[in-house]
Amino acid sequence: MSLAAAVEPGVLRRYASDQIVTLAKLVIENAFQPIVEAGTGTVFGYESLMRGQERIGFDSPVEILDEADRAGQLLQLEQMVASRALAKFATLGNYSTSTLFLNLDVRLIPHGDRLIETLLQHLKAANIPPSSVCFEFSERFDNTSVPEFEALVSKFRKTGFKLAIDDFGVGHGEMKLLCDYAVDYLKIDRHFVADIDRKPRKRHLLKNIVNIAHVLGTRVIAEGIETEAEFLACREYGVDLVQGWFIARPTPHTSELVSSFAHLQDLGKSKHNTQSLDEILIRKQIEVLPTVYENDSIDTVFELFRRNPRQAFFPVLNANGEPRGIIHEHHLKEYIYQPFGRDLLKNKVYGRTISHFVEMAPIVGLDSDAERLMTIFANMEGSNCLILTDNMRYAGVVSAASLIKVINEKQLKTAQDQNPLTGLPGNRAIRDFMRQAGRDGDEVRHFCYCDFDNFKPFNDAYGFHLGDHAISLFAALMRRYFFTERHFLGHVGGDDFFIGVIGWTKEELTEILDRLISDFHEDVRDLYSDEDRAAGRIRGHDRAGAEALFPLMRCSIGVLELPEGLVIDDINRVSAEIAHIKAEAKESTEGLIFHPLGEAN
Repeated sequence: MSLAAAVEPGVLRRYASDQIVTLAKLVIENAFQPIVEAGTGTVFGYESLMRGQERIGFDSPVEILDEADRAGQLLQLEQMVASRALAKFATLGNYSTSTLFLNLDVRLIPHGDRLIETLLQHLKAANIPPSSVCFEFSERFDNTSVPEFEALVSKFRKTGFKLAIDDFGVGHGEMKLLCDYAVDYLKIDRHFVADIDRKPRKRHLLKNIVNIAHVLGTRVIAEGIETEAEFLACREYGVDLVQGWFIARPTPHTSELVSSFAHLQDLGKSKHNTQSLDEILIRKQIEVLPTVYENDSIDTVFELFRRNPRQAFFPVLNANGEPRGIIHEHHLKEYIYQPFGRDLLKNKVYGRTISHFVEMAPIVGLDSDAERLMTIFANMEGSNCLILTDNMRYAGVVSAASLIKVINEKQLKTAQDQNPLTGLPGNRAIRDFMRQAGRDGDEVRHFCYCDFDNFKPFNDAYGFHLGDHAISLFAALMRRYFFTERHFLGHVGGDDFFIGVIGWTKEELTEILDRLISDFHEDVRDLYSDEDRAAGRIRGHDRAGAEALFPLMRCSIGVLELPEGLVIDDINRVSAEIAHIKAEAKESTEGLIFHPLGEAN
């Protein structure tokens, strides 16, 4: 039986102040919580969390850390916990491609050198590069007010460790940290993620925080995700990594950890989902520049510039293949053109390494759309390039000129997709609109599928010229009633049309669609002969070739409603529900049917 099991926790706590590290060694263990790539479901790393302190009378990790600080043993406790976390991390099958996130108490900043020295010894013994470890700066206190903070951050980066701002949005100095220091990750606090699918103010905040972070070359982690809807919203708004109970709870048992969560990749997406037009075009413009690693020698950089005289900069990666920024030739010129400048750089005593010269650059995933990339570029004054990643690893760079080519080619492709008869966008643009609108749950959205009833017998009887006239007539009516930039009009093909409406109520849309159906029915009556118009029907053949009587043409409209707050990325599901609603609309008396998503029969 252990000491912790044999003695009451309250008794242990009373005698803990002098022996807190000794007691902690008996009960403290490290639980790992996966941090996962939002787009792929692949585990990117693990946050190490302290567990077991309650066995010696402390209700939370904060309490035992505070007690250790009062007893002057905080550094020893944190060194013990961190070394155990590293030892456990080294046993994982995917440790060489993962990142271990460790919390750094602000009170340890003055002792940062000793902490780093101990960790480097453990890392060297386990053959783990420093870039596999990320320190999270706790926001319980103002880190930037500690005099030694700036020097410690500089040493962390030069040594190769990564840095994260924890609990962003609720602490003391997060904006100062983000503004003044090169930070690798920004962890959005749970407060801004909770119920984000139902709260527009939180969604707007998250969008802007993500954009700011990406411009600064910082990746974004959403903490505390507890529902599918929160996950989908965070993924849609550009969050790079996710963490929370919806993905996986912390566990001290490494046997329970997995390397990926396949269901996250498919969640809300079609299993047959293909690359977007933007990604296809962006991949064509990527320039895969040679790279240097932050732990390479200065000689490596000189040689790279010598072999590529027209290249002014190169991306810098850490040992895990993640971009840290760029190294530009102008950073080295003052040494190159000074007497003995190169020799000075190579001198280990002088202490200059590649990490001293790394300049942050915008970093964004390949799955971003072209307009967003251009916006990020425009907001980064003086940036040489935008670094693109695929699954968080370096994929290449794009320049502003390359992005302009992408946008021009995208506009050309969109124009080629337009229907020549009506001039309306075709199926690719319709799917892109549905995907984009489905991902943005700020307002209610209505997808209207319009289909002519009894068009075939009319076209057979009166010829394709009048059939085309009816199609053009409907397109003109659509433009009359739906004319703002927020409305989307598309021509699926033949006598099928699509209308996308954002922000209208059901009552507002019903009034306009009733008018559209009525006006079209009245206008197409004039295309029939006096005899057929008076009879109210014509004789023709159905699709099976059987002769039958058909009423005069009208338009049926099935409307799929996506309520405010709903985020969906599965366009095939949306299309399938629209097909059901369209069939129901054709059978209805009014020719107009509404169904919220998920309620179509």
